[in-house]
Amino acid sequence: MRVLGVDLGASRIGIAVSDRTGTIASPLTVLQRSGSKARDHQAIARLVADEEAEALVVGLPINMNGTMGPAAKAAIAEAEALATVVGVPVHTVDERRSTVTADQAMIQAGMRAPARRKVVDKVAAAVLLQHWLDGRAGRP
Repeated sequence: MRVLGVDLGASRIGIAVSDRTGTIASPLTVLQRSGSKARDHQAIARLVADEEAEALVVGLPINMNGTMGPAAKAAIAEAEALATVVGVPVHTVDERRSTVTADQAMIQAGMRAPARRKVVDKVAAAVLLQHWLDGRAGRP
């Protein structure tokens, strides 16, 4: 099962993709927000089709104390809107610390800050997608 992971940001959207077995997530691309959610959603729908994804996983920015703040509510609303466009099931996954985890991994790999800023969104998308894939391991 091929799956796309989406890290929704205010100015950028990180996209990751799983391998065809649904085991390993890899960073794919970063989309710049266009100013129109409808255009952004169409761009994601094109990626779903191009990558032959069977599902979409959207990161849910739950507060560190486990509550749903405005950002999480906005992500749920956007995931629901995406579901009407992409043509595949849309799931959400807790993305707490995904950007921090991505940034730390790139620091350990020796990447400098300017290079990290260009890719952190798609790496964070891979982190949240991998978390979702791992949670499904062993399930049919």
